Amino acid sequence: MNPGLAAQGPTKGAKTLLNSYWKQLKSGTDIRGVASEGVDGEAVNLTDETLGKLAGGFALWLSARAGKPVKELRVAVGHDSRVSAERIFSAVSGALTDFGVNVLDCGLASTPSMFHVTRGLSCDGSVQITASHHPWNRNGLKFFTPDGGLDGPDIEQILLHAQNGDKPAPGKGALESADYMSRYCADLCDMIRKGVNAPDYDRPLSGFHIVVDAGNGAGGFYARDVLEPLGADVSGSQFLEPDGMFPNHIPNPENETAMRSVCGAVIRAKADLGVIFDTDVDRGGAVDAAGEEINRNRLVALASHIALENCPGGTVVTDSVTSSGLTEYIEKTLGGKHHRFKRGYRNVINEAVRLNAEGVDCPLAIETSGHAAMRENYFLDDGAYLVTKIIILSARLRAQGKTIGDLLEPLREPAEALELRFPIRKENFRECGEAVISGLRKYTLGQPGWTEAPNNYEGIRVSLDSEHGDGWFLLRLSVHDPIMPLNVESDQKGGVKRILEQLSVYLNGCDGLDLSSLNKSL
Repeated sequence: MNPGLAAQGPTKGAKTLLNSYWKQLKSGTDIRGVASEGVDGEAVNLTDETLGKLAGGFALWLSARAGKPVKELRVAVGHDSRVSAERIFSAVSGALTDFGVNVLDCGLASTPSMFHVTRGLSCDGSVQITASHHPWNRNGLKFFTPDGGLDGPDIEQILLHAQNGDKPAPGKGALESADYMSRYCADLCDMIRKGVNAPDYDRPLSGFHIVVDAGNGAGGFYARDVLEPLGADVSGSQFLEPDGMFPNHIPNPENETAMRSVCGAVIRAKADLGVIFDTDVDRGGAVDAAGEEINRNRLVALASHIALENCPGGTVVTDSVTSSGLTEYIEKTLGGKHHRFKRGYRNVINEAVRLNAEGVDCPLAIETSGHAAMRENYFLDDGAYLVTKIIILSARLRAQGKTIGDLLEPLREPAEALELRFPIRKENFRECGEAVISGLRKYTLGQPGWTEAPNNYEGIRVSLDSEHGDGWFLLRLSVHDPIMPLNVESDQKGGVKRILEQLSVYLNGCDGLDLSSLNKSL
């Protein structure tokens, strides 16, 4: 018998499928919902009662996974800067201690540190209270064990426990404070000292000017507790103070406004480098000294260079929307292999783990969104770790009179790129989307200059020759939402429009798609 259920088994007549209330809280491998009032039409669904049930569900799941009674579990709980963080912390930690779990209060913390705390402080699991870059009124729960983040089926099991009223017997767990962020920062500092190996070993970043943009999330520690102690000039850094209303810009390296802001900060400060984090620091981006973004394909290329330095011929797993020029860079310039897979950072990470288990040498899994997971760091998507590796490389290049721009010069970037999103208006949206993709696959066979890409794991990706747009498009079905995203790139000016004109002939005959965005682009 599951020791966590010894006192109270599953509710009689327990359901094995989630109802609409609990299903709405599942967001891939996280739990997310509305946590604060203030947005019209968005009622709070992460109530204290719901959070207590979720905490009980996690305790039962973790008890079974760890093979020990709930009352012997040790769980760390931390949070990012969101306005609802303290309320949710009280609800989650209070429920866990009421079930007999011993809880470590990690306070304001990055999501990656909440994985490392499971190993550093011998916890059976951890909970990070975060909703990544989502709006201020939302929040959520992300769970870890010493083996890594939970996957979709694990989250579903926790939700089923909560839905069915399964909970551990009452107990008396302890709550104690734990400052793990100091240790996490010290590890990053040691990593930079060893990686740069400067004559001034303790202050290897002396004379290096780095601007940090934390977007008022949890990432301000990076300027204060990592860069400054190593001698870096961090003047011109911005939005380092936590503010859960995010008054300056969305903390998101994919957001255009956020990237324009940090690019401008780098130029104003005349800095050597800029770095930007999302709210909980599991994603990062960078800006070079000229104020140019090192983002999306450029970030993937740079991370690939770093990962393949000590792994010649290795395989890099990316999401499905990376450019053809990136494939050339990884395979021809770096001598590695490029393996495209489904969007979704857990999909990319799981694929890299699978490949390694099969004997494929794969040191990196990375999404164009900025989620980068290195094998040397437990395949954990960690924005601070990625930025740290970039800074080490930058410092070494600087000592040689070179720049990151020199490394990325061979990367061929598209002349044009566009993403459109087509809402699906049919109730059975998944069936509709799959029919659109299946029909497009047949349609492609009869189109001159069109070639379906081999080894594609998501939707349909088609390359078009120089006479038909000199580029590619990828049409796929969103993992969770009734939407079909379309990504288009071209290596010639006006090529995206030419590709859209040809593709529209097929799409206009598809029932159930809202093509408003396509019509506006033509």
